[in-house]
Amino acid sequence: MPTFHPDLAALPVPRYTSYPTAAQFHAGIGATEQARALAAVPEGAPVSLYLHIPFCRQICWYCGCNTGVAASDRLRRYEKALLHEIATVAGLLKGRLVAINFGGGSPNALAAPVLARILAALRHDFDIAADAEIAMELDPRAIRPGDAAALAAAGVCRVSMGVQTFAPHVQALINRIQPFETIAAAAAEFRAAGINAINFDLMYGLPGQSVIDLSETIAQAISLKPDRVAVFGYAHMPSAISRQRMISDLDLPGPAARFAMSTTAHRLFTAAGYDAIGFDHFALPHDSMAVAARDQRLIRNFQGYATEAGTALIGLGATAISQFPGLIVQNEKHLGQWETAANAGHLTGTRGVGVNADDTQRSQVIERLLCDGLVEVPEPLADALPRLAPHAARGLVRLHGRQVAITPDGWPYARLIASAFDAHLKAPERHARAV
Repeated sequence: MPTFHPDLAALPVPRYTSYPTAAQFHAGIGATEQARALAAVPEGAPVSLYLHIPFCRQICWYCGCNTGVAASDRLRRYEKALLHEIATVAGLLKGRLVAINFGGGSPNALAAPVLARILAALRHDFDIAADAEIAMELDPRAIRPGDAAALAAAGVCRVSMGVQTFAPHVQALINRIQPFETIAAAAAEFRAAGINAINFDLMYGLPGQSVIDLSETIAQAISLKPDRVAVFGYAHMPSAISRQRMISDLDLPGPAARFAMSTTAHRLFTAAGYDAIGFDHFALPHDSMAVAARDQRLIRNFQGYATEAGTALIGLGATAISQFPGLIVQNEKHLGQWETAANAGHLTGTRGVGVNADDTQRSQVIERLLCDGLVEVPEPLADALPRLAPHAARGLVRLHGRQVAITPDGWPYARLIASAFDAHLKAPERHARAV
């Protein structure tokens, strides 16, 4: 069992789904730079695509995503604008799509036939590899009869269901009531339809949640045999996320309890035959993420851990983020302004950050640490190594020359360890706790 270091566990650090992180985004980057980066992708180069659907049928109090409840008219308008944006981006991009991911929000706030139309538009407008994985996040409460068959027919081959917790009293405190039977029935329906790659998202550190609650949730989740599981720590930032003000600080588990939950998840999933992936994912050995981790091909992007790097990650939809060599750009956040620009045939990037050679080196070190737990630090970044000496003294990392290796005790603190190479990090900044 890793050692709990209260002074480290409570420190705020980025999740490092990009470097530089979103804290460095500014309005000096926009559609002009976005167009230039799209046109620079070589013909036939592998590209991943992310489509953001910023709607849910009901808002959960813990959620930090850009999402809201939408009426049918707003959903129809979003579909129309997204189809225009697909055509605009496809007209500039010569790369080949090797992975397509729908996230949100909840993509199934849109009806399955609408999602099928969007996929048909992608096939019509883009060059898509025959073996491209099409994955979709789903809210189990919004799954309707026939959805599984419709999504399978449209080409979806992986679904990720937001479970979070099976404990009824915790569900009540986060405004997400969904019995175990709902998740079990959905998993069975998707498998019957031929979608056999099933992911679950779980959370720890939720209001009213105990280690026993999490252990029982994990046991129930394992009984459904998901191929891949993410176990995220809840980040409570009510000053920045108004809906989180519905959660009382008094209901939240303390740092020691959060640490116990994190290590319990690792123990239970690995005991059940799952490979530990980075610091918050678990996958059965046959799953493509486990294979990528063993082959040291795992990456991190705005979807967390991922298996397909590609030359670029293209984000479509309001607030979606694209990552190119030398550039990170985010689409317009305001729905009405994004819709107007997309319908007019314009790119919608409005903020982002340039990525210079130093950023690229630091990004690679941070990514390899968080994916492989091992990195050879390039000479220009060697001046960061002394910052790891206190962690080495606690047995969290091993240092040998310029080689850094995260120990088994160090994995709960992996993001904090990686932050030693972050040249942009300033205190105080709003980030999730280290554990």
